[in-house]
Amino acid sequence: MRFVLALLATLFVGTAVHAVQPDEVLKDPALEQRARKISAGLRCMVCQNQSIDDSDAPLAKDLRLLVRERLQAGDSNEQVENYLVQRYGEFVLLKPTFGAHTLLLWLAPALVLVLGGIGAWTALRRRPQAAATALDPNEQEAVQALLERDQGR
Repeated sequence: MRFVLALLATLFVGTAVHAVQPDEVLKDPALEQRARKISAGLRCMVCQNQSIDDSDAPLAKDLRLLVRERLQAGDSNEQVENYLVQRYGEFVLLKPTFGAHTLLLWLAPALVLVLGGIGAWTALRRRPQAAATALDPNEQEAVQALLERDQGR
């Protein structure tokens, strides 16, 4: 029982905590939901592996406010993201877009797997085969004795 409680406590403690402050929350729940969706996909330029929704950095707060400001101005989600990409570069997106300039980024894992498979296959083919050696007369007698003993059971 204690184990289950400890496991549940660990799960709840390990959940992501959003850094959005109460003064940042929009009064319109639909706009706030859109703002959260957008900010969850934007990288904090200070933390770099966190979304601006999860970061306490001052720059992340500024970006969250900018997202909310653009939404209140009537921009669509795509327009807000495009505005931030134009301003900060594509690095601001946690999930980069698929295009010619990011082709290597997206295909590199598959390329590494294919090249690794080819390398492993080549290495296994080049590995020398163990030569089968004939048994000397003493070993043949010992094997024959073991076989006769097992058949006699």
